[in-house]
Amino acid sequence: MSSSNIKVLLVLAVIASAALAVPALAQESGLVFINSKDVKWGEAPPFLPKSAKIAVLNGDPGKPAPYTLRLMLPAGYKIPPHWHTLDENLTIISGNFRLGLADTVDASKEHALAAGGYHFLPGKAHHYAIAKSATVVQVSGMGPFDINYLDPKDDPRNK
Repeated sequence: MSSSNIKVLLVLAVIASAALAVPALAQESGLVFINSKDVKWGEAPPFLPKSAKIAVLNGDPGKPAPYTLRLMLPAGYKIPPHWHTLDENLTIISGNFRLGLADTVDASKEHALAAGGYHFLPGKAHHYAIAKSATVVQVSGMGPFDINYLDPKDDPRNK
């Protein structure tokens, strides 16, 4: 075997070793890889109006640590005026989402976001949300995630 063939075999061996090490490294370092077809959806928690689905992609939204989750909302889905203690980042994955920055539903205070849109929402900002069409929204931030409805009658946990 020539020295150039040996070099090629060594390079291929290094590449193969690196490819095999990536999954183990990902598990040890906390890296997460999820394709959209592999997202595991479940019923949303009781603090959200019924018919939403949730998928936690990373972390635990109930703990004081970073998290990323997705909400799948049917057309016409509404989250009444509320606020969160901590900041949140919203990215619209699909659909049409409207955020109203007000204490009551007021179309003049709504901002439309389409697929690919992004919004940073500081903690304690009063807002509401409406999915105009079937929508998937990705939410990330530092936990614990909470939702505080401005009108206790709007809180699904009180029904």
